[in-house]
Amino acid sequence: MINYSFFSKVVLVMALLMGLNGCANGIKGGDYLNREPAFVIEEFFQGEIKAWGIIQDRRGKIITRFEADIIGTWDGNNGTLDETFTYLESGENQKRIWKITKNDELNYTGTAGDIIGEATGKQYGNAVNWVYSMDVPVGSRKVRLKFDDWLWSMDKKVAINRSYLKKFGVTVAEITLFLQQQ
Repeated sequence: MINYSFFSKVVLVMALLMGLNGCANGIKGGDYLNREPAFVIEEFFQGEIKAWGIIQDRRGKIITRFEADIIGTWDGNNGTLDETFTYLESGENQKRIWKITKNDELNYTGTAGDIIGEATGKQYGNAVNWVYSMDVPVGSRKVRLKFDDWLWSMDKKVAINRSYLKKFGVTVAEITLFLQQQ
């Protein structure tokens, strides 16, 4: 005899898992392997860069707008990105200094003071994907989110960045950023 109550629960759990899987952003690095111009991190993030962006909640509502000033320097395979963010609604400033290592032709690692562990980056043609975790302030507490961060080169001086902030594999916020070398 079939236990329909148990069977119903199994089907419900499977449907939920399939639904959560559908929440993934669907970006595949292989789709960009032959696209030009190639996004070479140590070339794009060299010198002064100005950036403008928005942060949206899971429903698409803009939470805040921001500007960023970035100074990139490289010594061989080791780079530093000195980032200063200004949030336009609050006027608050935030500083982050990335230390990046080019491990081989396509793979990078990075650390920063507010990043949990090590970020991993991979170059795919005109795209770069960074994955890392960060404790993000939400009200009076901090929530650990995984960042699935994609950058695409538009030309040698302009790039667009989309970050998908995830909790338990579900996107809870997104960041869109336009970057321009100065």
